[in-house]
Amino acid sequence: MTDLKDFQKQEERCLFPTYNRYPLAICKGQGYFLYDATGKKYYDFLSGIAVCILGHNHPQISKTICEQAQKLLHVSNLFFQEEQLELAQKLLRFAPQNKVFFCNSGAEANEGAIKLVRRYFREAKKENRFEIITFSNSFHGRTLATLTATGQDKIKQGFEPLVPGFKILPFNNSDVLRQSIGQETAAIMLEVIQGEGGIVPVNSDFVQTIKHLCAKHDLLLIVDEIQTGMGRTGEFFAHTHYGLDPDIITLAKGLGNGLPIGAVMAKEKLAQAMAPGSHGSTFGGNPLACKVASKVLEILEQDRLLERAQTRGAYLKKELLGLQENFPELIAEVRGQGLMLGVELKQDPKRVWTKLLEQGFITNLTQDKVLRLLPPLILDEDAVQKFTHTLKNILSKL
Repeated sequence: MTDLKDFQKQEERCLFPTYNRYPLAICKGQGYFLYDATGKKYYDFLSGIAVCILGHNHPQISKTICEQAQKLLHVSNLFFQEEQLELAQKLLRFAPQNKVFFCNSGAEANEGAIKLVRRYFREAKKENRFEIITFSNSFHGRTLATLTATGQDKIKQGFEPLVPGFKILPFNNSDVLRQSIGQETAAIMLEVIQGEGGIVPVNSDFVQTIKHLCAKHDLLLIVDEIQTGMGRTGEFFAHTHYGLDPDIITLAKGLGNGLPIGAVMAKEKLAQAMAPGSHGSTFGGNPLACKVASKVLEILEQDRLLERAQTRGAYLKKELLGLQENFPELIAEVRGQGLMLGVELKQDPKRVWTKLLEQGFITNLTQDKVLRLLPPLILDEDAVQKFTHTLKNILSKL
């Protein structure tokens, strides 16, 4: 099927209308390229929204999937599984957290973190503390609890009443945060670089305030690394750029390079609050997803992709800052770190996005004005040059 209108008509008959699709039907991927149903090639500067960090059709990932599919796909968490244990041991080498729980997505990971906070204070500490502070323009998921935690009203419309126990404060505002800690406050939930919020980094003053308040009031710190983790910013976890020591880390997206898997990583004292039967997942940590995630971690190290994200990200940001200097009336700001960058546009953002797509570059427009760039970590300089050259030509004609 190559006719886009035919795709659209059939979708209208079969699927919930929950997505505003891009005008593309993607049929194949290879490296950092995607191909539509007509065979047209696109540079993928979105990687499935920070998921395909190794690019598409990676030979070692494909081989791992085939080999594991011939061995074991699923047995449930009623059994010990070597694939799950192998992944846990590899993953915990990247963080000081002591224990991990596997699930299927970022929303599930954040939901698990929320439950863990409540369970810890209720069961381990015997305290009536349950409130979690989150921030404006954050994004933590679309389950009832995680959309309540999200600091964007647009995703909450029609889903009221929302889950109690959340307080949403202005991002990067230390004064308001200091004034908002109450007797029921249990934790702070933070994206150190907001993704859906427009690639907005936390500032150093806010980080110091969070550290101080967590120590002073015995608050837990949850860092949502769903989008920023897995080397996206040039470090395995983005919070290490800021010297943070989270009690809980949530992870998903790039962990499976396209296979659904998420993780909640927590310090020992919290993990022990979760007794058998207190939480679970039918598919979470299944052998196929775990085996692939283990291979993803292995490739990240063997191909030194964290360093690549640093160097390619720095090069891309330098080129984008050069465009900002040339087009100050069009580009308000270039933000982000590593290969998680945002270009805030002052004029015609939808037109710029559309022109990029027409000329073979897949990006994302978030907050209606920020070009969000999340390419695979395998990106090379040639792709960066082609992208920035194309963007320059588009801006010069506005």
